[in-house]
Amino acid sequence: MDLQLHGKCAIVTGGSRGIGKAVAKGLAQEGVDVALVARDEAALAAAAAEIASLTGRRIFAIAADTGNDSSVRSMVQRAVESLGRVDILVNAAAKPGGQGPVPRLAEITDELFFEDMNVKVMGYLRCAREIAPHMQAAGWGRVVNISGLAARMSNSAIGSMRNVAVAAMTKNLADELGPFGINVTIVHPGITRTEKTPGVIAARAQATGRSPEEIEKEMAGGNALRHLITAEEVADVVVFLASPRSVAINGDAIAAGGGVGRAIHY
Repeated sequence: MDLQLHGKCAIVTGGSRGIGKAVAKGLAQEGVDVALVARDEAALAAAAAEIASLTGRRIFAIAADTGNDSSVRSMVQRAVESLGRVDILVNAAAKPGGQGPVPRLAEITDELFFEDMNVKVMGYLRCAREIAPHMQAAGWGRVVNISGLAARMSNSAIGSMRNVAVAAMTKNLADELGPFGINVTIVHPGITRTEKTPGVIAARAQATGRSPEEIEKEMAGGNALRHLITAEEVADVVVFLASPRSVAINGDAIAAGGGVGRAIHY
């Protein structure tokens, strides 16, 4: 299937590693030029160079903090100037979930809550707010928000709240921007294999006295496939949603965890 993405331009936040980097690579492999955004300048430059070398596309590294209004405005301006236009926004800049112990009620501070919500929820909203006028003027666009399956299950109060908030934002933006030819969707990854996964497995194995193989099998056992979904496999879903082929999907959430949980969503 031709995804009709060749020649389009995208901003991918959280693009220096993990799902964001995999999405940027997937888009570039389909012929998209990308403004890669993250806070860590060294990691960002390395990721941009790697993707450019692999795909031959224009990959611009733009250091920015999506938790800051002025930083986002400057980032979008630089991206538009570098790319010439922006057709696609993939919001993936957020504090990763599942990397450490979940704070219990007594441990949730104002700072912990607001930092997480500012980057993931307000950060996504800031980026969409700044890029929407450019997409509206062009009469076409795609915004894909990377959230997480904590939106559909309990265990982490902050994790669930931030992901549910992203889902609510997605539907509201889809309704407002849809008449301008802009689709807004959300992808909920589950536990996903990224560059950090070996370290997480090693730490859990050491803490529990079990083998790394046992820990990985347990992690993979959380979905119906018994396969630890990779960042690249999540990226495949995102790349489709970023394409003109996804026009029938708007305002909705796509789970990309390999079949997590037993609830029926309809």
